[in-house]
Amino acid sequence: MIKFLPLVALAAAFLLFWVNGAVGIIGVARNDANLMYGGVLAVGIIGAIIARFQPHGMARALFATALAQALVAVIALIAGLGSTGPIWPWDILILTGFFAALLVGSALLFRKAAPSCARRTGPPGE
Repeated sequence: MIKFLPLVALAAAFLLFWVNGAVGIIGVARNDANLMYGGVLAVGIIGAIIARFQPHGMARALFATALAQALVAVIALIAGLGSTGPIWPWDILILTGFFAALLVGSALLFRKAAPSCARRTGPPGE
């Protein structure tokens, strides 16, 4: 089970990259505001590296990534980015909620797995 934990996070990252590149989340695909989602992915990647891909650290990294995802939406809504879109602001709100739910769900799975990994591997240095 623990081997498959990263799949939810990787699926969320892949879908975010794909949807953002194909149609854009903020307005249209060519809207420069969509580049902020690259920062969301960077938070996840840097967080995973800092956490050394350990479950407890991955949970924190994924919570931070979900927060970055929500922050992009807040910035876009406050600044009115993509407001010329046909269903603005619902497109941003729905997609942000979807991706944040995937990231938080993955973080909760990692958090749940963290104690079992610690018991199985023991403390460092043993």
